[in-house]
Amino acid sequence: MATRGSRYPHPVPLPKGEGRGARFFVTGTDTGVGKTQVSRALLSLLADAGLSPQGFKPYESGCSSLSAPSDALSLREAARSELPLDLVCPHRFRAPLAPGIAARRLGREPDWNTTLAAWEQLRHGSVVVEGAGGLFVPLDSSHDVIDLISTLRLPVLLVARAGLGTLNHTALSLEALAARNIPVAAVLLSRSTPSRDPSERDNPALISERHGVQVLGPVPYLVEPRRRHAAFRKALAPLVARWLSSEGTKRARGR
Repeated sequence: MATRGSRYPHPVPLPKGEGRGARFFVTGTDTGVGKTQVSRALLSLLADAGLSPQGFKPYESGCSSLSAPSDALSLREAARSELPLDLVCPHRFRAPLAPGIAARRLGREPDWNTTLAAWEQLRHGSVVVEGAGGLFVPLDSSHDVIDLISTLRLPVLLVARAGLGTLNHTALSLEALAARNIPVAAVLLSRSTPSRDPSERDNPALISERHGVQVLGPVPYLVEPRRRHAAFRKALAPLVARWLSSEGTKRARGR
């Protein structure tokens, strides 16, 4: 099969320099693809490497308790952090809707400057930012998730389903990111249901060949939380190892 021209360098340079740590924006091709699990695993790996990471979940909806947003708390725990929750997650909503829609129902407008002010306190170290849903989920009346990624200028870790349909959804997301000149660190494929389909065998290679990105996984579907967390860590370990290697090379050259 003929392959398309790559829109991304392979592998894409990872964030480094100017005293910054490892920094990634975790987004997905859809909702429910495993972004929080990916973010948790990535944070735990960075913490194991001694990078003292922070998790940032600026918008969380579907909160059963506004004082205890589950995703944000989960990221903070994985990072082994004690940051104030208002800094980790400044915007929280009860309704299980896109943040911008949940806010509109309340007659509110999430303050974009509040998001950027929180980021300003986090951006100089290692940080994993988790988005809400996919790239075009509205965050307020003027901004979607992709606008936040572009503003923060972070490389993306794109989480996608492993099975049938992921070629289309992943391609659309990668095209949208390329149009904004947003670098993609990797695509991670994950099984979100116990059922399997024949496409899982071919999807990683096809995505890598057509789009020139590193593809991680697929992560198997595992019910037990510890085993699933371990599986995500195993899939993400090459990404962290690559960052550590590039950082080590940079320091050696600076001597």
